Amino acid sequence: MVKQHPAKGSKKLLNAWAFYDWANSVYSLVITSAIFPIFYGALFRMADVEKVTVFGGEIARAPLISYVTSAAFLFIAILTPFISGIADYLGNKRLFMKFFCYLGALSCIGLYWFSLEHIYISLTCYFFGLVGFWVSLAFNNSYLPDVAFPEQQDKISAKGFSLGYLGSVLLLLFNLTMVMKPDLFGIESDASGVAEVKAMRYSFLTVGIWWVGFAQYTFYFLPKGYRKEGERRNIVLNGFRELKGVWQELGDQIRLKRYLAAFFVYSMAVQTVILIATYFGEEEIAWGGDSERTTGLILSILVIQLVAIVGATVTARLSGWLGNIKTLTIINLLWLVICIYAYFVVTPNDFYITAGFVGLVMGGIQALSRSTYSKFLPETTDTTSFFSFYDVAEKIGIVIGTFMYGYIAQATGSMRNAIVFLGVFFLIGALLLTRVNKVREV
Repeated sequence: MVKQHPAKGSKKLLNAWAFYDWANSVYSLVITSAIFPIFYGALFRMADVEKVTVFGGEIARAPLISYVTSAAFLFIAILTPFISGIADYLGNKRLFMKFFCYLGALSCIGLYWFSLEHIYISLTCYFFGLVGFWVSLAFNNSYLPDVAFPEQQDKISAKGFSLGYLGSVLLLLFNLTMVMKPDLFGIESDASGVAEVKAMRYSFLTVGIWWVGFAQYTFYFLPKGYRKEGERRNIVLNGFRELKGVWQELGDQIRLKRYLAAFFVYSMAVQTVILIATYFGEEEIAWGGDSERTTGLILSILVIQLVAIVGATVTARLSGWLGNIKTLTIINLLWLVICIYAYFVVTPNDFYITAGFVGLVMGGIQALSRSTYSKFLPETTDTTSFFSFYDVAEKIGIVIGTFMYGYIAQATGSMRNAIVFLGVFFLIGALLLTRVNKVREV
């Protein structure tokens, strides 16, 4: 008997779609932002080294992880349109979404065995964790027009964000307890390392299990996808053809083109800061000891998450008064100030203050950027292709941002110089945004 999936717009289907944020957001918080950067730095300190030999050359820990991140996002930017074209024509997006979900979750579990002695395999797990997260998320996002009617989309998107925030914070708090009080969980120090580091390894297992386990609810209700009509020619390149079509259509959309140029520049810096903030804090701040470092960094992440909610609300109200473009310009200038301030940050209290301001501006810039882009889109067009273009532009920006950050940190021997350099992109972004206003205000 053929299984009947819930109808489009039904509460059951909408909740199942939103629930994937609950499943996979633990990766972005626990792995990308909180536990893994602390664990990564701890391995180097325990081995009493600052550099490792990779591909025949020595490289410091910060540039190394930055380069691997850059390579992962380059792979994602190329892969996503490639497989989305195939999925559209086969009519089975769910299969691809499952594959990358499982790839990401298993890679998180693989981080349990991360070591400097087996650095290639270890970094491969980190690499495919990023790939699994972002590609499966892209497929989940592409389901939104399939599961929700236009009038439902804003609300269910917000619900997904809320579920993701709640779930990831709950698991992070559990992992924080495990790391700070390992004895409560029967975790003891042995030849393989101190108890806190062992607890961090266990946290990677919890992320993988949580992710793949809760995703089953989403997979159970999501439809396979809808097969695209028409000829089945060059389906492998279809995604790239759609991106090319968007690029050509941008020629007549001056306002949209100017906005995309600004977005590309400042988004490059925003995403890089989000990805490297904890590594910066782990290496550059005088915490006093390993325990204080671990506690301080995780508390900083929680501060960012909590303040981000306030920031999103404030940004939404500010955009209502000033308009989207002026608000984005102000936020870019605030980011510039934060980057300059970060150069001088040394003490934990200074870092907490920085984290609070990062949360304030981070909470609104991504949501406002996406909604502004949506407002600028021409009517009666294929919005899916335009948002694919938007996502690919964002990923290419991350590639450039993380690579340049790693290169400057390696060349100058300081992450502080690299963070100030990112401030230049915020300044350029703000200047480019003023050109958008000259066409027409949002």
